[in-house]
Amino acid sequence: MIGPVIRLCGSRVARPSRRRETISISGRAVYVIGDVHGCLDELLTLERIIYADAEALPGKKLIILLGDYVDRGPASAQVVDHLIESCPEGFERLCLTGNHEMAMLDYLDGRLALSTWLQMGGEATLLSYGIDIEHLKLIYKSRRRLDEIIRAAIPERHTQFLRTLPILIAAGNFLFVHAGIRPSLSVWEQSDEDLVFIRSAFFDNSHLLEHWVIHGHTPIDKPVQVGKRFNLDTGAYFTGKLSALRLWKQKGRVFTTSIDYAESTGTLGLGGFADGA
Repeated sequence: MIGPVIRLCGSRVARPSRRRETISISGRAVYVIGDVHGCLDELLTLERIIYADAEALPGKKLIILLGDYVDRGPASAQVVDHLIESCPEGFERLCLTGNHEMAMLDYLDGRLALSTWLQMGGEATLLSYGIDIEHLKLIYKSRRRLDEIIRAAIPERHTQFLRTLPILIAAGNFLFVHAGIRPSLSVWEQSDEDLVFIRSAFFDNSHLLEHWVIHGHTPIDKPVQVGKRFNLDTGAYFTGKLSALRLWKQKGRVFTTSIDYAESTGTLGLGGFADGA
């Protein structure tokens, strides 16, 4: 678990609290995408599946991504570029922050050691920005100089995009979040740390959930529903499978880049999808 390490390094730049958003999804088809981790090809493939599926549905559709766009996979910079661009006509996109975006910014702002970010998969992110960190370490012995080169290589529009991402989206009976929530606390009492790092306290107490919680963060073989929580992280960077959940008319259907699980799981009954409105 990396969470407690984030505050190290003695930076005077405090990590700002992330905003929470409340939206209405009443009458809208919503597609929720799990952890991307630098897998641009899988994301583009899944988007094509989503666009084809959505052709038969009315109104403007919403795509929500659950965070972790960077690290581990080969194309983090290109994924961020893609997410900054506008959606096709008829779609809206909302992106949440994950712990890997927060770690990247923590390093860039001096709150996290470069070595810690690299352990989390940051080396792949740097390569996507044209930075071969192991080669640079042979040339530059100064950590400050390494930091300067890295910061100069990452476009300002990318860091600004990552800084503006919300950490939770509430929509009636649904919560969309990267890792999960602490069920013993109300929605608005949740800490930023829990929202992007939590595991056992969320999983062990999910029977207490009052909302549907759609999350990623913890890799699994295929999308799984346990009570009122739904995990969409199918480990795209090591499985090649990126998954999405469609919410429409109180029903859910799951897609991945390789398999459509709707046939094997059946149509999921998600009561309360009417947004509580």
